[in-house]
Amino acid sequence: MTLTDDSNRTASRTKPRIVGPAVPSSSAVQPLGIGELRIDGGFWADRQQVNSEATLEHIEHWLEKEGWLGNFDLAAAGTLPEGRRGREFSDSEVYKYLEAVAWELGRRPDAALERRFRAVVARVAAAQEADGYLNTRFGRPGQEPRWSQLEWGHELYCAGHLFQAAVARERTAPGADDGLLQIAVRLADLVCEVFSDDGIRGVCGHAEIETALVELARVTGDARYTEQARLFVERRGTGTLKDIEWGRSYFQDDVPVRDGTVLRGHAVRANYLASGAADVASELGDTELLDSLRGQWAQTVARRTYITGGQGSHHQDEAFGEDFELPSDRAYSETCAGIASIQFSWRLLLDRPDAAYADLIERTLYNVVATSPSADGRAFYYANTLHQRVPGAPADPDTPSLRALASLRAPWFEVSCCPPNIARTLASLEGYFATRSEHGLQLHQYAPATIDTVLPGGEEISLRVQTDFPAGGVVTVHVNRDATAPWTLSLRVPQWAGQAELAVSSLDGDETRTPAAGGVEVTRAFRAGDTVTLTLPMTPRFVQPDPRIDAIRGSVAVTRGPEVYALESIDLPAGIDDVSDVVVDVTADPAETERGVIVNLRRRSVDERAFPYAQTIDATSGDPQQVVLLPYHSWAERGPSTMRVWLPA
Repeated sequence: MTLTDDSNRTASRTKPRIVGPAVPSSSAVQPLGIGELRIDGGFWADRQQVNSEATLEHIEHWLEKEGWLGNFDLAAAGTLPEGRRGREFSDSEVYKYLEAVAWELGRRPDAALERRFRAVVARVAAAQEADGYLNTRFGRPGQEPRWSQLEWGHELYCAGHLFQAAVARERTAPGADDGLLQIAVRLADLVCEVFSDDGIRGVCGHAEIETALVELARVTGDARYTEQARLFVERRGTGTLKDIEWGRSYFQDDVPVRDGTVLRGHAVRANYLASGAADVASELGDTELLDSLRGQWAQTVARRTYITGGQGSHHQDEAFGEDFELPSDRAYSETCAGIASIQFSWRLLLDRPDAAYADLIERTLYNVVATSPSADGRAFYYANTLHQRVPGAPADPDTPSLRALASLRAPWFEVSCCPPNIARTLASLEGYFATRSEHGLQLHQYAPATIDTVLPGGEEISLRVQTDFPAGGVVTVHVNRDATAPWTLSLRVPQWAGQAELAVSSLDGDETRTPAAGGVEVTRAFRAGDTVTLTLPMTPRFVQPDPRIDAIRGSVAVTRGPEVYALESIDLPAGIDDVSDVVVDVTADPAETERGVIVNLRRRSVDERAFPYAQTIDATSGDPQQVVLLPYHSWAERGPSTMRVWLPA
């Protein structure tokens, strides 16, 4: 190869195409896309494999079985509303499925999956009307008029998920001839026409279209979509939606977004709106809005977030409670809220790479996203309680469950937003692990991975990440390519890690450091064969709650690394029947043995009383007994059980 050829090759790679769910036009750091970073082993690779081999097929089966795919066929045949099935938002589950498949095809091309994808897109395309409108619930003879139910109709919400599916397809298969991007553009053009300042000055009761419009603008280069997203964000909180029994805060229409101080109302809607607002602010350079969103994120994490990263403590309205209203046994902690929280945190991180955002993403990934799907990828939690008081019956495998009824994972729900949301998150997971900047590369999450990318200045980087995290805390980055100039490798040191250790082995000399929580940087002209090893202490430990959280005052939880642990009734010692009848012995630290993480428990001394209050009650009885705790994401895989995360001390 001549020097000229090499120069051309380098120049062509200075701006690699980013393949991921969030690609800001301008940000402090750029996300590494799917293809630049490949998870190739360990905890998350196992889950991605199950997602690919089982979950996607499972979702398509249920979309067909429940008639939600068939709704598009009825629309194309002109027979609606007769025979339409599913809730008003069922179209969105089809779009989330398409998004998941698009990301999966980007990770792992597969001819059979490609055919299935195109077949579904064709059914969707056939249902689109001449002016671009696409929804199976509204707008046809015998149905309610278009845009007549903005509070509850979810028309714009469904459109947003269609746009995100099209974005995923265009980023993973640019110029594909299946027509999905064209379908999305036609509907987006209609939305911009109908909801301009000269049209309906409203918003959707369920935020989501805001972030989708911005991503569509980033893919197509059409700034109209960003402007429409801005209009939706600015209108929110001005009373455009009708009041409801839970108040306008339910759909964040009580206070303008930039005037908010904390996330409130329906937890999924709140996080989706915040994500969209962050996208708009990023594109338009609105630092005031971004600063407000950062403040809302911080208050929400400090006062309205469970130890698992879950958000939302109200069942009736799937909403955040007030500050420190975080009951374990009534935790809603919807799976979709956790996913939306990750999306919000990631956007803030891209604008300002603070390790706190990656810490919450990590916590939520391991304790919400990993908890929802069963080991076989064919059953899911909609809500994620932290204390299960009564063993539940297994869900009927052939009947959709109520959204939060079962204490065991269910194969499908009447409101089945969570399964396809899990699927699209796992399929696009590489897009949340690392970033690059002018100065170097930043690792925010840890998994066995291969990284091949180019810094904005043209420096080509090839790395291999070796780790068994979270089973172990050693993360070793192997450098595969000589650098032409110094660059900086940044590694996140989680807040939970305490006394981490860093070791650099290089032909230019070795070094060791004890980095503080937040992160550590290594800057040098790396050579092939160099290694950077970060060791994170993984000793299990007790965690105490803020005393303002009334529901768990006097209790402790056990964590190990990013994983929260739980006591499941199946593991109780002989003579103790219920996880509510124990007190943990905090004088003996949690220990890690071949059996797993263990703590010492005593049976709670309880006297049956006609009136359950007394001046004094003996707290415990008997000698301490060892019990094995399990990672919270693994609970309820062995049949009906009771469980609790917070243990009375």
